[in-house]
Amino acid sequence: MRFNSRILLAVFALSFTTLVSCSKGGKNVSSTTGWEYNNPDLGGFEYQSGYEQETGPGLVFVEGGTFIMGRVEQDVMYEWNNVPRRVTVPSFYMDETEVRNADYREYLFWIRRVFVDYPEVYRKALPDTLVWRRPLAYNEPMVENYLRHPAYSEYPVVGVSWEQANDFCSWRTNRVNEMILVSQGILEFDINQVGENNFDTEAYLLGQYEGMPGKRPMDDLDPNKDTRRVRWDDGLLLPRYRLPTEAEWEYAASGLIGNSTDERMTDRRIYPWNGHVMRNPDKNERGKMMANFVRGRGDMMGMAGNLNDGGDITVQVKSYYPNDYGLYCMGGNVNEWVSDVYRPLSFDDVEEFSPYRGNEFKQKVLDEEGYVVEKDSLGRIRYRTETDKDIMSRKNYRTADNRNYLDGDETSNIISGSDWNGGDSNTKTMYGGTPNSAMGSLVTDRTRVYKGGGWRDRAYWLSPGSRRFLDERESRDDLGFRCAMTRVGSPVQGK
Repeated sequence: MRFNSRILLAVFALSFTTLVSCSKGGKNVSSTTGWEYNNPDLGGFEYQSGYEQETGPGLVFVEGGTFIMGRVEQDVMYEWNNVPRRVTVPSFYMDETEVRNADYREYLFWIRRVFVDYPEVYRKALPDTLVWRRPLAYNEPMVENYLRHPAYSEYPVVGVSWEQANDFCSWRTNRVNEMILVSQGILEFDINQVGENNFDTEAYLLGQYEGMPGKRPMDDLDPNKDTRRVRWDDGLLLPRYRLPTEAEWEYAASGLIGNSTDERMTDRRIYPWNGHVMRNPDKNERGKMMANFVRGRGDMMGMAGNLNDGGDITVQVKSYYPNDYGLYCMGGNVNEWVSDVYRPLSFDDVEEFSPYRGNEFKQKVLDEEGYVVEKDSLGRIRYRTETDKDIMSRKNYRTADNRNYLDGDETSNIISGSDWNGGDSNTKTMYGGTPNSAMGSLVTDRTRVYKGGGWRDRAYWLSPGSRRFLDERESRDDLGFRCAMTRVGSPVQGK
């Protein structure tokens, strides 16, 4: 019996069309091969469409866009380190409030409970409560009470260095993702985690953390397997909590969505609110302060019976009105760490899209066989800085450490490792030696930006465009932080 080839082709086309049409309008069928997604009978390639990122605990969505980054008023310090520049910031998430004492005490409690054999981990995480001491002031009540006493639980944590803030962000990432897996039944909560045997998101994804299997493990659509661990491409785990970049922080603080119509900005704000004054213009709240700051010499809170900002030191994190993004105290109360390394001329060098200075590219540390990732004493993945040899084969990498990009030293030159100036120039010589020398500079690769103004500051520092810097190992009584998270996918929520 002979078959007509045209008839066979027509039958095949009809069958293929039926397959596509029966699979939710073609959404579960590959447009490349015609094979059905998520079907274990066809190999089990997993695909999901319409993914929408969940908002992590404590976060607020900040829709990105273009804005003019930099000063909006006279540069009274004459530092010329925040010259206006138009940039675009991608959408992201940011903490609604500054990190509270209660949040940080939860972190310390977890460390003490888990690292019982490593007391140095707890000591390293402790804020420096001695930042409250001043030579001729009685601040011992703050030294003794501010971090621990329940009266200050809703107040922003201070005395935290940039390095400690980053460690807190890492801890928060792991606790949030662990709770996601526990709530989904994929893992059982292991209250007996001790030492390095604690849940770490990256270690889990790389198969370095087993944990206690839950009652509802992930089904593996691979026909040769039954269950599997969660993978990053499942979209179940959240991106890491981190410090915001300087551009993200300034963009969020400006809150210009309330001052725009279509693509026209009606007013460029000096502060995180409208107007050029520090008092509320609304009829029902007229005259009340918009932030916690110093009104004048020796005036930290006003006169008894009519306190102007209600705070002798810091205030609770949800004091005053939020800005148009729903973020509290983006001006005043405490300054806030951002992730950027400070350079006075960063505005001249940074990219137009998602500007940031501080990139330090690293590789995971592998064992002798090249596939098992090592962890440190906290259970975190260990990294090492990439070398020129690591990056020679990748044209998109110019150097492993871009914190000092274009500072004048050879390692941050355009061509990685080129000896264009005799090999003697580096970041230290660029800025005049070391901080301890007679001609030293405070600008180093450890110098980080902080912004926002605090309870000890005049109104000038409350402008989002103003910027200052401090060594990442130091801390102050008017300096705290809040976390941010990357937005994946569409810059618009729900699309």
